[in-house]
Amino acid sequence: MRKPVRVELLSPAKDLECGMEAINHGADAVYIGAPRFGARASAGNSVKDIRLLCDYAHQFDARIYVTVNTILWEEELRDAEHLIWQMYDSGVDALIVQDMGITKLNLPPIPLHASTQTDNRTAEKVKFLEDVGFSQVVLARELSLDEIRNIREKTTVPLEVFVHGALCVSYSGQCYLSAARNGRSANRGECAQLCRLPYDMVDAEGRAIVKDKHLLSLKDMNRSADIEALLDAGATSFKIEGRLKDVTYVKNITAYYRQCIDEIISRRPDCFVRSSSGHTRFSFVPVPEKSFNRGFTPFFLHGRDKDIAAFDTPKSQGEYVGRVKTVEGRAFTLAGTAEINNGDGLAFFNRQGVLEGVRVNKVEKNRIFPLSMPSLKPGVAVYRNFDQNFSRCLSRPSAERKILVKLLFSDVPNGFSLELTDETGARTVQVMPLEKSVARKNQTEIIHSQLSKMGNTIFEVSELEIQMSDDFFVPSSVLAALRRQAVDKLLQVRKIRYRRELRRFEQTHIHYPEKILSYLGNVSNRLARTFYYDHGVKQVDDAFEVKPQGNVPLMFTRHCLRYSMGWCPVYQKKKSPYREPYFLQDKNGVRLRLHFNCKQCRMEIYAVE
Repeated sequence: MRKPVRVELLSPAKDLECGMEAINHGADAVYIGAPRFGARASAGNSVKDIRLLCDYAHQFDARIYVTVNTILWEEELRDAEHLIWQMYDSGVDALIVQDMGITKLNLPPIPLHASTQTDNRTAEKVKFLEDVGFSQVVLARELSLDEIRNIREKTTVPLEVFVHGALCVSYSGQCYLSAARNGRSANRGECAQLCRLPYDMVDAEGRAIVKDKHLLSLKDMNRSADIEALLDAGATSFKIEGRLKDVTYVKNITAYYRQCIDEIISRRPDCFVRSSSGHTRFSFVPVPEKSFNRGFTPFFLHGRDKDIAAFDTPKSQGEYVGRVKTVEGRAFTLAGTAEINNGDGLAFFNRQGVLEGVRVNKVEKNRIFPLSMPSLKPGVAVYRNFDQNFSRCLSRPSAERKILVKLLFSDVPNGFSLELTDETGARTVQVMPLEKSVARKNQTEIIHSQLSKMGNTIFEVSELEIQMSDDFFVPSSVLAALRRQAVDKLLQVRKIRYRRELRRFEQTHIHYPEKILSYLGNVSNRLARTFYYDHGVKQVDDAFEVKPQGNVPLMFTRHCLRYSMGWCPVYQKKKSPYREPYFLQDKNGVRLRLHFNCKQCRMEIYAVE
């Protein structure tokens, strides 16, 4: 009989607080930025904080992954090696990396995960990464269920997929727009997010097709309805995007996906199990629409979908709360069931198609009085992008995570003993020497009351058994001391029992799927170059950041503006009234040329000098 698959909920953390709250709210693992070399340059953390987070997470058998996923300059290799040893000594469970030069360093026995920045979208690429020694592979966000299933059929390495959060419009690791335009490399964690800017789209004759729209800005991912399908396709780790998001986002979204995954595990316990310990209780109802979002899409999980872009705004849209019903002076009413409260933030698209926000000053019955009355008319859709009550709830402790423990209290020849066995099988026995005397009244209720008080510990009593040869008197102070000592000992036992996966990266000569590696290989140092030569590549070009090139695509994206306009010759079979090539032009007059690679079903973006 096949063993159940260990399912991992992987949450983001920009800092120690976010990481601890992710664990509290049900994460099986957390990914966090190292002090340097992370793909979010502004989300680095100290070695001390990472050590504290590891200690906290390991209590629950949860894991900490550290991102060291930028490309590295030659002079940074030794610093990166030193940093990796610091991470290992701090208790980190794995590193998420992009630069293959890292595999040539003197590494501790720490597992390496292949970042999505390594462009993992084919079974051949994933099989190569598995064979050379990567312990987990983060798949490209653009893959469909069928593509994920195909990769699983040809590999055995754990597959990690994104399920929630902001979307890069380009294949990760394959965007050079920011580096070309601003000198800020996405592969160095410095993306300027030019994809979120407004553009005009014009044709070869200069005719405007679309004006002042965020044509490269995508909605946010939400695959909560597809978790079970992803599990059946072979994914085992479910990743929430958000290392720049605040702690309320981490709490809400982690809790939401914890509930989604637990519901599946409860129905199919023979197939799936949690990969960490404990259970979590929430003091709120998680609702993903209440956290930052640009509207939701499953992206390409079920194939090409026209409704993936957020052309009107890159800002948070929030949750839909209804349509304007009436406008009366300085107040308006909504046709909807949502309860609006003082202090809420509402948003709507005005007559110019721009997202406009208002703050609710007061609500009288169903009449909403904003601080300043916007120009509204009946029928306009209204969203709430700040829920005052929900935010207040998440600003306080909003979850607790506990490990179930069974207690056995009994008398022994020289006193009393307390045996603790937790849900993972960790066990300890604590003995308290004490001269025994028979009690005047039954002690069962007192023993239950004292021993069940686990307080602020990570434990919760699921069962308490009392085995006494006589009804001996046990002072409450003795019971309390016995409980404290037994709990402390069990914590130590759990710490000793926790086993990090240890894996040395062995040097191999397995052939890479390609013989020639262009600038798309992101090779920026000699060790990365050596890695590819050792694996059969005959030609290795410099990374774009090392040697900028003209007339090459600066972005590769599955998002296609010709498809968005309804003119795809493959899917929609409609002819455009405009003459190609098409161009994107920003407010500064900078132009980008669009090329439609129908054979690969993708759009490529070039600079126009």
